[in-house]
Amino acid sequence: MRWHKRLLVAGVTGVLALTASACAGGQVRGAGGTPQPQASGSQSAAAQANDSTFVYAPNLDVVTDWDPATSYSNEIVALSNIYEGLTRYNSETRKAEPRLATEWTSANDGKEWTFKLRQGVKFHSGATMDAEAAKKAIERTIEKKGGAAYIWDAVDTIEAVDASTLKFTLKYATPLDLVASSGYAAYIYDVNAVDPDGKTTAGTGPYTIDSWQKGKETELTLKAFEGYWGGWKPEQYKKVAFRVTPEITTAWQLLQNGEVNFVQRLNPQLFQQAGTTAKVQTAQVPSFQNLLVLFNTASGPTKDVRVRQALQAAIDYDGLIAALKGSGTKASGLVPQGLLGHAAGMEPKQDLAKAQELLAQAGYGPDLPELKLSLTYAQGDEDQKLLVTLLSSALKKLNVTLQAKPMSWNAQWDLGKKQGQDIFVMYWYPDYPDAYSWFVNVFKSAEKPQFNLSYLKNAGIDAAIDALPQLTATDELKADMAYQDLQKKIIQEQAAVAVPYVQTYQRALTDDVQGYVDNPAYPNVVFFYDLKRAT
Repeated sequence: MRWHKRLLVAGVTGVLALTASACAGGQVRGAGGTPQPQASGSQSAAAQANDSTFVYAPNLDVVTDWDPATSYSNEIVALSNIYEGLTRYNSETRKAEPRLATEWTSANDGKEWTFKLRQGVKFHSGATMDAEAAKKAIERTIEKKGGAAYIWDAVDTIEAVDASTLKFTLKYATPLDLVASSGYAAYIYDVNAVDPDGKTTAGTGPYTIDSWQKGKETELTLKAFEGYWGGWKPEQYKKVAFRVTPEITTAWQLLQNGEVNFVQRLNPQLFQQAGTTAKVQTAQVPSFQNLLVLFNTASGPTKDVRVRQALQAAIDYDGLIAALKGSGTKASGLVPQGLLGHAAGMEPKQDLAKAQELLAQAGYGPDLPELKLSLTYAQGDEDQKLLVTLLSSALKKLNVTLQAKPMSWNAQWDLGKKQGQDIFVMYWYPDYPDAYSWFVNVFKSAEKPQFNLSYLKNAGIDAAIDALPQLTATDELKADMAYQDLQKKIIQEQAAVAVPYVQTYQRALTDDVQGYVDNPAYPNVVFFYDLKRAT
């Protein structure tokens, strides 16, 4: 699933819009030494203690998987505050910066990486974080083979040289400092303290679990880990709550009342209103998150590529962008602008005449039998609802009835894994800032689909996907060509997916929150430790 400029939150009456740009070049991407972290904001020595709870209002369930090895869904918003990796991606410098590793070097043309670990770091369990513990965590994640464990595929061996030195030997060149900054599967944790029931945590991050009540409105609360290596200042938030609020209008009311501090997404009208509302601030930034309309290539009416191509042609792309009013830009291919592999000139257009012609060839249309299609999308997501409304209207003219069902993410995902729909709508963003994530996760053949929810199976496409990591690390030009060729095959030839737009993040916060930065590499994550409350 899955965004680069450091961003200060805009004032009450304005927003900021920053443009992502291409990843840095170089023979081995990311192998450029050890960037230094940016200095944190100034802290007042006389700051007042912050006893308030920072309340985040997601529209979907927060946690589906507590295991830091296999977690691969919306819980990134919580786990990114509980667990840490060796590095963290800096959205301004577009490089990895120190986290649990303080410095690193690469050798042998990017096939050996050595990380020096931060000293004096304790896990929430009380155990010491050292090279042996980090080695065990990464090896466990690799062995579990769940979630985004594929990010370590290049790793041949891991060696704990001494307590503070971790050495990786790779099978092929890979930008391992970027891999280590992934939002998924890169966490360093105490392997002896992992709790799948979410009663305890095994990370090194600034927060740990206070309470977890699956299905409750306030699903999860976090509290400060007093032994955090970074220490604590009085003005930082030491308590956090996730209050699940599916209805945007409700979230907006709660924000105005000061009952929640952060709403990850308002609709365009409310976001515009938020920009001129007292005690509310807004922020806007381009993302690496695009909307995918996945068509069932394995069974049902959409098994026919002509039906899938007709559906692509029926989407009102320009109407959708206009209705989004700034919260999305038209996509061109699968890879958002700003990442290696972005394909210019692939912007889709609505063509109802072409859609009708294709449907007629498949035996459907205005003077032919009615076609009924099932579609699932995210409950509470107004943008996806807008897509569904426009598509339903367009298809109705073609004698196609769209049976659309909004669902909670878990229910939608479970149904999707059983091939329970014709069309599956979801967002995707990269696990680390690299386009490979879209291809290996969403479009590589899988017997038991996790996110390959178009169920595409194509040996030629699989082989091309497998070649991407090494190409990306060693020959950007060839990698770029490979990405563009794959996008044409997947979108145009196979018609496995339509990509209507890339999301522009529009956040709304109470104006007493200071220090918020939207990092597109960690979508929808608020790093609570970086915030303080205005006095």
